[in-house]
Amino acid sequence: MNRETKRRLQRQGQLGPDGAPGTTTKRPTPPRPAPKPAGQRTSPATFLKEVRGELRKVAWPTRAETTNYSIVVLCSLVFIIALIFVLDLAFSKSVLFLFKT
Repeated sequence: MNRETKRRLQRQGQLGPDGAPGTTTKRPTPPRPAPKPAGQRTSPATFLKEVRGELRKVAWPTRAETTNYSIVVLCSLVFIIALIFVLDLAFSKSVLFLFKT
């Protein structure tokens, strides 16, 4: 163990001044806020105010980002639809060829 590690452990209280293991004490956990009783409800005005505050924190995409994402999704959709169409057509033709009556 090097000097830097010893100093850090001493600052944290895990080592005594002489380098012997110190006594570890648990930090008390902060008390949890008391839950609201079931009878108390938030008013609609307070609810809307909190919703508005949360929506201000959202990182909304720009118009250019939205356009780019939409184009990527549409191109992917067209590609997947075409792939499924071709596979379905190939399988149906092969099944009809195999079970020709």
